[in-house]
Amino acid sequence: MRISELKQNLDGVEAINFKLPDGTYLPSHFHVTEVGLVTKHFIDCGGVERTETTANFQLWEAGDYDHKLAPQKFLHIINLSKKVLGDDDLAIEVEYQQNTIGKFGLEFDGKDFVLTQKQTACLAQDACGTQPKEQKAPSSCCTPAGGCC
Repeated sequence: MRISELKQNLDGVEAINFKLPDGTYLPSHFHVTEVGLVTKHFIDCGGVERTETTANFQLWEAGDYDHKLAPQKFLHIINLSKKVLGDDDLAIEVEYQQNTIGKFGLEFDGKDFVLTQKQTACLAQDACGTQPKEQKAPSSCCTPAGGCC
């Protein structure tokens, strides 16, 4: 989900509910403790330099059970964060404390905001030889005449 989509979806809800990938809901007294700009500058295993920039929302819960973040207040927080995020329509990542800090994607199912699982991946499969098994070409060294067996 991108920032523009989050704003649009917040306009259409009466309450904000976040659902974890396993279907359980975050407690309704959660806080948005941070909105940040995260830039990751890295080199993939194929030697290609890359940069990824996302908007990061950190969700947290405390013992103040009467706290309920209204959609209008969340929109206000997002608008305040424009000082840090700028005008780009960035993809959103969500951090939420579990056994360790979990990183999630974000979707909207028409009623609830759903934290989605994120996966690692090889960005240079062709360069490092990790193409999916169904696409891997047979090795010529292991033929009867290849001399490797």
